[in-house]
Amino acid sequence: MRTPTRLRAAVLFGPIAAVTLAVTAAPASAVLVEFPQVPTFLRDTPCGATIRSWADTSPQWPGRAIISVQATPVVGYTNGEYSFAPQCETLVTVAWRNVNTGRVGEYRVPLVAGIYGSIQYAMFQDTDPGHVVVTVFTDMPNVPQHGAFDVPADPKPAPPPPSE
Repeated sequence: MRTPTRLRAAVLFGPIAAVTLAVTAAPASAVLVEFPQVPTFLRDTPCGATIRSWADTSPQWPGRAIISVQATPVVGYTNGEYSFAPQCETLVTVAWRNVNTGRVGEYRVPLVAGIYGSIQYAMFQDTDPGHVVVTVFTDMPNVPQHGAFDVPADPKPAPPPPSE
């Protein structure tokens, strides 16, 4: 049985068209700002790593930002069968302050890392639109780092108040 030409074309060019649509549909105005890495010790064994952190903003989320943290691979030692593959943890805090509105907040997350680093931990923060400054630190000996990013306002103007 012969395969129809249209079916062959759909099988060959369908995935290409889907990828093209996905790439062209990506928002061009989203912004990612990475902060300086925080060198830190982690607990349960003598180990250390650096903590990456960043903010994602977009006009699609006016007045909000996604704060993310992730550990790089740890270096350390532990007793047991896998002595050079420790599992370590620390509490990471990203303290932020919007200098335009005065709003403050914190993103705190217990972070667990190993020889491959950690998963990405992320959460929306209601920062309000404006310039936001951050301080990133852990609950173990560390070198805190500072950064900043801008959060866009809602591009749509507010409706006028009802008149009497």
